[in-house]
Amino acid sequence: MKAFLPLLFLTFLLGGCGSSRGPREQPPIWGEVISREVNALGIQNWIIVAESSFPVVSRRGVRTIMVDAEVPELVSYVVNELGKSETVIPSFSTARELPFVKNDNAPGIDEFRKRLKVVLSGREVREMEHRSLSLLAHSDSAKYAVLVLKTKTALPYSNVFIEMDSGYWDRDSEDKLRRDMTKVQDKIQSNETNN
Repeated sequence: MKAFLPLLFLTFLLGGCGSSRGPREQPPIWGEVISREVNALGIQNWIIVAESSFPVVSRRGVRTIMVDAEVPELVSYVVNELGKSETVIPSFSTARELPFVKNDNAPGIDEFRKRLKVVLSGREVREMEHRSLSLLAHSDSAKYAVLVLKTKTALPYSNVFIEMDSGYWDRDSEDKLRRDMTKVQDKIQSNETNN
């Protein structure tokens, strides 16, 4: 019996509980840091999943983190993290120039577009000129946080801009609220004028 107990203990240590489920997928080494940063953001904050030449901005409100990943891989990770949130919902934008970049001039761009399309499948993706997207995100950094996740992707116009909206209060609801408030205020003013 004494010889059996160490063998049983060793089997438990090596096998672990639930080992029949197969190997568990390990999170990427950068996953915990990115999860913490992404989950700290709220509405009107931005995440830019950027290619390797994206500039490091020395403006207050812009935080840059180097990540050893490609843009589609990191966008997929961020999408999954944001999918767990009930407080924010992402709005995606890509460069209008991206579909026009030829694989002859930027080898790998065709495969990149395919991978990004899969990652963003089922989501509305707005296209804007890259310069306009950059200016929009950086102008918001005067008031709100912008998180730049700089990847090892080396392809032009491959940045993905993600703006946070409220997960429980959308823009249409806000617009309706403002219209209703204006109607009530106008009615009050009209009644005061008539009295």
